[in-house]
Amino acid sequence: MNTLILNENQIDIAAKIIKNGGLVAMPTETVYGLAANALDGEAVSKIYAAKGRPSDNPLIVHVASVEDIYPLVTEFCDKAKKLIESFCPGPLTIVFPKSDVIPKEISGGLDTVAIRFPSNEIACKLIRAAGVPLAAPSANISGSPSPTACEHVKRDLFGKIDAIIDGGRCSVGVESTVITLANPEKPVLLRPGGITLEMLQSVIGNVEVDPAVLNPLAKTAKAASPGMKYKHYSPKAKVILVKGNDKAFYDFVNSQNKDDCAALCYDEDTEHITVPYVTYGSKSNYETQAKKLFTALRRIDDRGFKTVYGRCPETDGIGLAVYNRLIRAAGFEVIEL
Repeated sequence: MNTLILNENQIDIAAKIIKNGGLVAMPTETVYGLAANALDGEAVSKIYAAKGRPSDNPLIVHVASVEDIYPLVTEFCDKAKKLIESFCPGPLTIVFPKSDVIPKEISGGLDTVAIRFPSNEIACKLIRAAGVPLAAPSANISGSPSPTACEHVKRDLFGKIDAIIDGGRCSVGVESTVITLANPEKPVLLRPGGITLEMLQSVIGNVEVDPAVLNPLAKTAKAASPGMKYKHYSPKAKVILVKGNDKAFYDFVNSQNKDDCAALCYDEDTEHITVPYVTYGSKSNYETQAKKLFTALRRIDDRGFKTVYGRCPETDGIGLAVYNRLIRAAGFEVIEL
């Protein structure tokens, strides 16, 4: 397949591909998404095939207005209205009870649908030009670090999809926050992101955190959101997280074999580390960590490291999203010093 590389002035070409049942990688504020007509089950199936994605891993539907949500759901509660008024358009996904127009290929066997209204102008223009909501998981090979730049998408999917819209680098850098309101009386955070737990609670009160945010999903459980069930975000190198204070981390990584390992660390750590390293932002700037994380994970493979020892980020604010991505990239393997 010849993959077209388009710019933001060629939305009409991308929209025609979508209308004809094809796949287009588009930028969003979070990561690049692999888009298809969300109302066309056959087109959605092509997403799974291109990514190598398990079919029981549900997809997020992207819309370009609040009004676009109503035909896709059977209930729209007051809490959903408050969250949308506060955070949309933006990096927030809400899980609703789904209507009959949502094909089974979207929902991974569930009776719910995850919907978001992105703030990225190119994404919204494509949705409006295509005239349909778009299913759009991350535009990468399933399980690998998510793409935050056009070159990441090219590396993973060139020749497997119809087109890529080059919209520069993504501003948030981790996937959207996912909250389920399938039971409006019990909101649950399914995946942390740029809209933090604290921000959600400031608008709708108590929000529980699903145990799978920080722990493996039970083998018998169904994934209620993307990113819950399988190993995700992982480079080819083996990632191991290391918990400990600064000195303990430095002493540990400096004692490792310099020939085949590296440290994944903060900017401030580099003057104390003698093994090779890749940084993912400042210790005190969680937003920068989120923006740089997936690029750092891809850089690990570019440099050919076999094993990477990563510093555990804090878990408050958007740090919870960074930790969630790293713990899954590591397959939940953690060394506590």
